[in-house]
Amino acid sequence: MRLYEERLGVPGTWFWVAALPGVMTFAVLLFAGPAIAVGAMVTVTALAGWGLHAYGGVGIVVTGSHLRAGAMRFPLASLGAAEMLDEEEAFLWRTRRADVRALMLLRSYVPTALRIEIDDPDCPAPYLYLSTRRPATLLAVLAFARA
Repeated sequence: MRLYEERLGVPGTWFWVAALPGVMTFAVLLFAGPAIAVGAMVTVTALAGWGLHAYGGVGIVVTGSHLRAGAMRFPLASLGAAEMLDEEEAFLWRTRRADVRALMLLRSYVPTALRIEIDDPDCPAPYLYLSTRRPATLLAVLAFARA
């Protein structure tokens, strides 16, 4: 049973940026003919859009026994204290205060985050940094799931 689920999709305006490589491809290949240029533009734009969609397809899922963040999976018992990070604190923890051993699910377009200490002696990472749009909800769900 899933207690929490969040997909960290890219902002919609980023898909306009995906059109730029297509337009550049069109301009470069226009000398080869308009049909080839249009076909290449559509292909490159579709590939850039697919890449953005895949990049934003990562998510956070909390079940009754595990936390899954992207490809990482942790039993809830191995997680320690969690701290909500506002925009300023999140910036500091992903730049100056960051530990190179930390595990991060980082999306720069998501301003807030949650920092969770890892209490597993087998895991060398001191904490887990999760970009999330709803840090208060995620913190409450983790507290509920651990209780």
